[in-house]
Amino acid sequence: MSLPGWQRLRNELAPRGVEVVTVALDLEVDAARPWIEGSGAEHPQLVDTAHALDELLGIVNVPMAVWVDEDGMVVRPAENAVIEPNTFADIEIKDDWPPVVRDMLEQVKLMPRLDHERYAGALRDWAEHGAASRYALAPDEVIERSAPRPIEEAEAAARFELGQHLHHAGFDDDARPHFREAHRLHPGNWTYKRNAWELLSPGVQGPTEHYDGDWLSDIKRLGPENYYPPVDL
Repeated sequence: MSLPGWQRLRNELAPRGVEVVTVALDLEVDAARPWIEGSGAEHPQLVDTAHALDELLGIVNVPMAVWVDEDGMVVRPAENAVIEPNTFADIEIKDDWPPVVRDMLEQVKLMPRLDHERYAGALRDWAEHGAASRYALAPDEVIERSAPRPIEEAEAAARFELGQHLHHAGFDDDARPHFREAHRLHPGNWTYKRNAWELLSPGVQGPTEHYDGDWLSDIKRLGPENYYPPVDL
C-alpha cells in the first residue's frame, strides 16, 4: 500500500468532506513506524496491534478498505482497495537473485491486476454524490456482501488474540501454537499469517519449523489468483 498515494487522494477528496484513515496491522508499533514516518503523509495513520479490524470488519489482507459515511454507517464492507498500479508485478526478475526471491516474484506476477483507476474513481463518485452514489450500498447490501463468520473464523480470532497477548508478554514459544492454530482455522486470513511469519523470518516470511506454511508455499497452494479477489463495483 502506498501511503503517499492515499495522501494524494485524501487531499483531493478532503474539500468534499472525505477523510482517509490508514491502519497498519502489525503486532508491534515499531514495525510500522518507519513506513509511517517515511511516507510524508499527513492523514491519520494508526497501528492495530490487536488485529481488531480483522475481528470486527473482516479485514484479511492489505490493502483493504471500508467506507464509512458521516453518520458512522458502513456503506461498503471490507474489500480490496488498490488505488495505484502494483509495481512489484513489473519488476524484472534477475537470474542471479536467490531462487526463493525469484519464485516469490513469479507468484506476484500471476496475481490478478486490480483496476486501481476504477476503484479510485468510485471513491471520487461517492465523495461527490454521497448516499446517491451508485457505489454506496444500502444496509442490506452491505450485510449481503460482508464475509460470513463461521465458528472456525471466530475461534481463529480468539486464538490469534491469545497468541498476540502471549507475544507481547514475552512468551513467544507459548504464542506460536495459537498463531499456528489461527492459520489452520482461517487459512484465507493473510494478516494472521504474515504477522506470525514476520516474527521469525522478517521480509522473506519463509519456512520454519514453527509453522505449517509460509508465504510462498501458501500462495502456491491457495493459488495466486485468489490472493486479491476482484472488487464488485
